[in-house]
Amino acid sequence: MAAMETYVAESLGQGYIWPSPSPASSSFFFVKKKGGLRPCIDYRGINQITVRYSYPLPLIASAIESIHGARFFTKLDLRSAYNLVHIREGDEWKTAFSTTSGHYEYLVMPYGLKNAPSVFQSFVDKIFRDLLGQGLVLYIDDILIYSATRAEHVSLVRMVLGRLLEHDLYVKAEKCLFFQPSVSFLGYRISTSGVEMESDRISAVRNWPTPTTVKEVQRFLGFANYYRRFIRGFGQVAAPI
Repeated sequence: MAAMETYVAESLGQGYIWPSPSPASSSFFFVKKKGGLRPCIDYRGINQITVRYSYPLPLIASAIESIHGARFFTKLDLRSAYNLVHIREGDEWKTAFSTTSGHYEYLVMPYGLKNAPSVFQSFVDKIFRDLLGQGLVLYIDDILIYSATRAEHVSLVRMVLGRLLEHDLYVKAEKCLFFQPSVSFLGYRISTSGVEMESDRISAVRNWPTPTTVKEVQRFLGFANYYRRFIRGFGQVAAPI
């Protein structure tokens, strides 16, 4: 209850939400995350009738191919990224949700909407289009900067931070790493030696319970497919499954 009241008060103060007369109402709840609670809204109803925005998300396995030869890495995590995109005027009522303190709607893009990832990816791609694959990998709110020399890295980091500032995009300082010889990025360990699977992901595969249903098989194959570049003959190995 206290967490909900705090979230509503902070969101009102930041101009993210306002009281709503909307006839729509999606469920609001919290889920546990490392170090606290994550606010969530069940938008399944509106998502079912939303026309999909077809802008593609990057294929990370392909994006990181250009990292070969890099020696310096910086990783940035954007803060409250989706909240920087405004809901189109007149559509705010569709995002309405109810809490014990009242009925509200978003003025900015909340998490949970079907098209939110693609919309935000399109937004940041436009800002950094000339740098993509040229020292920069973007995946929604995760940013990886890589360079072969320290001088190049200093220049590129300054350029990226400058553009973020120009567009009122801010990072979570506590989650950023600068000028590292290796970093973890979206399930990969990236270093001067190349790209590897994270050790905990290898353990996850080794210790994965034997699937007993079609859904469990699909879940395992989805996980394994993400790392197929590390599995020789993946298609042949997976076919019998």
